Amino acid sequence: QVQLVESGGGLVQPGGSLRLSCAASGSIIRIYAMGWYRQAPGKQRELVAAITSGGSTTYGDSVKGRFTISRDNGKNTVDLQMNSLKPEDTAVYYCNCNADIGGVGGPYNYWGQGTQVTVSS
Repeated sequence: QVQLVESGGGLVQPGGSLRLSCAASGSIIRIYAMGWYRQAPGKQRELVAAITSGGSTTYGDSVKGRFTISRDNGKNTVDLQMNSLKPEDTAVYYCNCNADIGGVGGPYNYWGQGTQVTVSS
């Protein structure tokens, strides 16, 4: 169906930057939107940023002005540039893809396995 491969997570100091990437593959007919969510220990999963195939973006309040989401529709990829990172940004970040799938229909939501981002000195 759909596979999401995430990369770019790791350990960074407060104030530093990190760039996450996600590549979608499979029998994709159309992607309506892709985005990033995160989940910290003891907290619910929350929206970080999302972008539609047309380029409209949505950001969580806590990351506005610091994070930027972008996409390459031809390659079915989405990136998240994270600047001015804070300790509270520490979480597992999950890639999300909302798409129609060949032989299945849709739209359906698909999730990556998650990549750890740790902001600490």
